[in-house]
Amino acid sequence: MRILLTGGGTGGHIFPLVAVTRELKKLAKEKGVLTMEIFYVGPDDFGREILEKEGVEIKPILAGKLRRYVSGKTFFDVLKLPVSLVQALWLVWKIMPDAIFSKGGYGGVSAALAGRLYFVPVLIHESDSIPGLANRLLAKIANRIAVAFPSTADFFPPKKTALVGNPTRSELFEGSAEIAAKIFGLSSKKPVILVMAGSQGAQSINDIILAALPKLLVRTQIIHQTGTKNYEQVKAEAEVALNDTLPEFKENYHPIAFLNEEEYKHALKIASLIISRSGSSIFEIAGAAKPSILIPLSSSANDHQKRNAYEYAKTGAAVVTEEANLMPNLFVDQILRLLDEPEKLEEMGEKGKPFYKPDAARKIAEELIRLAE
Repeated sequence: MRILLTGGGTGGHIFPLVAVTRELKKLAKEKGVLTMEIFYVGPDDFGREILEKEGVEIKPILAGKLRRYVSGKTFFDVLKLPVSLVQALWLVWKIMPDAIFSKGGYGGVSAALAGRLYFVPVLIHESDSIPGLANRLLAKIANRIAVAFPSTADFFPPKKTALVGNPTRSELFEGSAEIAAKIFGLSSKKPVILVMAGSQGAQSINDIILAALPKLLVRTQIIHQTGTKNYEQVKAEAEVALNDTLPEFKENYHPIAFLNEEEYKHALKIASLIISRSGSSIFEIAGAAKPSILIPLSSSANDHQKRNAYEYAKTGAAVVTEEANLMPNLFVDQILRLLDEPEKLEEMGEKGKPFYKPDAARKIAEELIRLAE
């Protein structure tokens, strides 16, 4: 059996593909499928190494981003689209998969379209409350559509749409606070804040954390995923700020470019509070039963991150702070007020758990195998 994965652009696309890949392999053993070959056709970005570790064979193609706003990059991306489709037509014909799973994003359009031209069944997944342009287009030709938010189903044909949740790596919830303390050099005397600026970074989150560091580090410890592009700058600015004000608290700050899975699962376990964007990370936070402050990306398409954040916050598991309202003193007060109420934090974490659907990846894997048979 051959399954082709596609999609890409950010960690929010790649990591659900990892979760589905793991479930496909488990199901292949359970069902006695003699061969389970898994391929990825999409942009050659940071996800390549992650997927290769899962035994996925990578076939890179160009990917032109579909924009609904004016940008100087649009001209070049438009030129990439026909090249991308030709590449996908050749690779899909060469692989000839039994089914295709697209996680959405501009990286998944060409391979899914090529697959349908060869009559290969396609399953797409939408992880946001408002579908992106790629999935709106692919919904017209997809055989099955899976969604993570209940409200998202309203955008798609009901007969082929199902609410399954977001495919999430179950291994993320097997962390240890003791191991986290050793990895990051943490003390048991102060609460830990985990800051996730995303796989590619988030300037506004990094900026507000840097501005708040002197006040926060007196009472807390911070694990700060800065994003690979921003790491050196954030680290340098933090060192200057702390050397000038609170050199004795430098050991409470732990910036890291990108948390690998092993680091991430332990950081999730030890965190008292998580500060994050409101993409796919919402489901990881919910699965870990952790309280959070969500800062939606104001420039996200259709403002979907804002809607994601407020839909999740309805559970009582999160507080939403929009980028326009990010002010250092108010932000610090908000964090410290929450940390002063440990019982409330625990209650918030528990309220988020039902939002996480632990069998999402398995349901998608099962449907892919049904489509492939």
